[in-house]
Amino acid sequence: MTTHAPQAVLFDIDGTLVDSNYLHVDAWHQAFQTLGVDVEAWLIHRSIGQDAGELLTSLVGERDEAWITRAKDLHAENYKALAPRLRLLPEARSLLEALNDEGIIVVLATSAPEDELEVLLDLINADDAIHATTSSDDVDVAKPNPDIVRVALDRAGVEAHEAVFVGDSEWDIKAASSAGVRSFGVLTGGVAGELLMQTGAERVFAGPADFLDRLDEMGWID
Repeated sequence: MTTHAPQAVLFDIDGTLVDSNYLHVDAWHQAFQTLGVDVEAWLIHRSIGQDAGELLTSLVGERDEAWITRAKDLHAENYKALAPRLRLLPEARSLLEALNDEGIIVVLATSAPEDELEVLLDLINADDAIHATTSSDDVDVAKPNPDIVRVALDRAGVEAHEAVFVGDSEWDIKAASSAGVRSFGVLTGGVAGELLMQTGAERVFAGPADFLDRLDEMGWID
């Protein structure tokens, strides 16, 4: 199916370009155990991709600020220890470079905090292909709130109808929809394609390699 090539493609990173979602699950699971709260891993996985505050509320209910801060700090410590296991998903770098070569603006619109973003950018190693980035530090509340997407649009210098958002979670798709941006899903975060489509994704790809393979089919490259 041929679709009109957008002026910009906005990418989530965790689970979309980098194989990291299950490391986040592990990091949160360890954090909850340290805090004496039993949260099943599959429930944590369903919440990955949300703003950390939203994730915590959805999993453990309302907590005081000190508890929330401690939980976030523990997650960050645990994730940092797991970081050597991070891997770039197949053809992720090539996809960004191919889009950039076609004159399509690439923005990484992640809800990750700035320190995590730096680790991910080092792993992606495609600075020449990336026009701009966002992090959770740019907004008060990250996905599924649409503000991250709006910041990404502003940094790309395009209107909502001129962009496509690519993400692996329903939170990505909801954030894009709320910002008026059409979205594509990828399966690499472990979320079912049917759920991504039901949430509003126009298309679902197996991952970056599949997306790259279909650029010609979609009429995005000459």
